[in-house]
Amino acid sequence: MKAVVLSAPRRLELREIPNPTPRTGEVLLRVDAVGLCGSDHHIWTGESNYHFGTDGKPVPLEQHQQVLGHEIVGTVEDCGVDSGMTVGTSVVVDQGWNCSSRGRARARWCAYCTDGDTHQCADYVEHGITGLPGGLAEHICVPATNCIPRDGALPARHAALSEPLACVLHACAATQAARARFTVGADEPARRVRSILITGGGTAGLLFVQVLRRVIGFDGMVIVSEPDPRKRHLAERFGATGLDPRSQDPVEAVRTLTGGGAEWVIEASGSGRAFEQIFGQIRKQATVLLYGFGHGGSSLEALNPLHWYEPTLVLPTGASGAIGADGKPEIYRRALNLLESGAVRAEEIVTEVLPGLAAVPAAFAEWGKNASSIKGVVELS
Repeated sequence: MKAVVLSAPRRLELREIPNPTPRTGEVLLRVDAVGLCGSDHHIWTGESNYHFGTDGKPVPLEQHQQVLGHEIVGTVEDCGVDSGMTVGTSVVVDQGWNCSSRGRARARWCAYCTDGDTHQCADYVEHGITGLPGGLAEHICVPATNCIPRDGALPARHAALSEPLACVLHACAATQAARARFTVGADEPARRVRSILITGGGTAGLLFVQVLRRVIGFDGMVIVSEPDPRKRHLAERFGATGLDPRSQDPVEAVRTLTGGGAEWVIEASGSGRAFEQIFGQIRKQATVLLYGFGHGGSSLEALNPLHWYEPTLVLPTGASGAIGADGKPEIYRRALNLLESGAVRAEEIVTEVLPGLAAVPAAFAEWGKNASSIKGVVELS
């Protein structure tokens, strides 16, 4: 089968590799669509390597090549023994292996999976990220319990947002659960979140706006700081107040809009400059959700002034959640339902559709050159 293989930083090639065969409890998927994520790009550049060996050190790409792609939509083509699935079923995939993925009885689950922190499973591995083959291939084998059936009415290119939406849902839940001074909907008015700043109007930022407005029902001020007008205007359509950090001082603007600083900041840009400005944009004992990766050019010294304000720092990753009675991840099921029902909109966020695997290497080489690009999805069928 054809797959896009990363053999070294910035060395991405379309190759023929062996076709996988499903083992017990697995299914073989024909890949229909794969979303491209900033994490993929960080691995491609060599900035990040999440594949660790038994010695705790990153395994070089030259030693273990990687097929990227973890936002996967596919169709079941073959079933291993005891998969419980039917050929022809369209699915979205939880790319992370947890205790349920490994077929363990609930009595043998690790403490993390038992508590619903499935993406922190004691034996966690992940397709397209930690060495397991990802979705930028014609076929992939995954645990059947990681597959959420979909009705097919939602285009595959839009269903690919199930994974990033699940991550946003998990991040919001983790932030609400933190023992912080301010929470959304707090009974005591003085401890209620009145304003939320989101830095970055990309895929994550736009999903956060929609979840806050349409899922959580937050009716306070949501500010999105985003230099690109296309993204900023889309955030405004979703219910945010847009802020252009290039035409105005983002610190002064946030303090003016909020009357002294936001109770929550969601850093979704990965910008070092945005990270350094957080101190001037929050109230004392605010909550800071560090969602974006990167922050190049910034320093840990930016945390020094934050100490004086005693913020609650939340650093969620992945899409941990409870496992249903059928062994499948509830948070992915919820994310897919929100997209299929139209409660969260994907069509405006998916701005580029790549026609097949052959277009992928060039897309990575051109990454970031179009500031108005929001989300790219590769369609294979």
